[in-house]
Amino acid sequence: MTATPVIAIVDDDASVRHALGRLVRSLDLAVLLYANGEELLQSAALDSVSCLVTDIQMPAMNGFALCEALRARGLRFPVIFMTAFAREGYQQQALAADAAGFLNKPFLDTDIIRCIEQALAPGPQKPDA
Repeated sequence: MTATPVIAIVDDDASVRHALGRLVRSLDLAVLLYANGEELLQSAALDSVSCLVTDIQMPAMNGFALCEALRARGLRFPVIFMTAFAREGYQQQALAADAAGFLNKPFLDTDIIRCIEQALAPGPQKPDA
C-alpha cells in the first residue's frame, strides 16, 4: 500500500493558504499549511512532505530562500512556486531552483492540480513554465 502524498503549502495570505488546502484535500491528498518558511523548516512533519507549494513573495523568508534552505538540508521533494507579483527574473529563478512548476496568481484550480499531479508523477520532472 502506498502512503498518501503530503503537500505542504506555504503562503502568508491565510485565505490563499486555506483555499489551496481545501482544494488539495479534495484530491484525497494530505495537506500541511504554513504561514511562512520558518514554520515549515521547524515542523516535525517536514520529513513527510512529498511536494511543496510556496508563495515567492513573503516577509522574512521568500519562497526561493525557503527552497534553498530545504535543499541545504538535503530535502529534494518537488517545489511549485506561485506569485502574485510577476517580477522579471522570477520564472528564471524558479527554473534555476529546479522548480516542478511556476504559477502566476490568480491561477485556475486546474493549473495547480496539474502542477501537483506532474510533480508527484514518477519519473523525471519537467517544469511547468
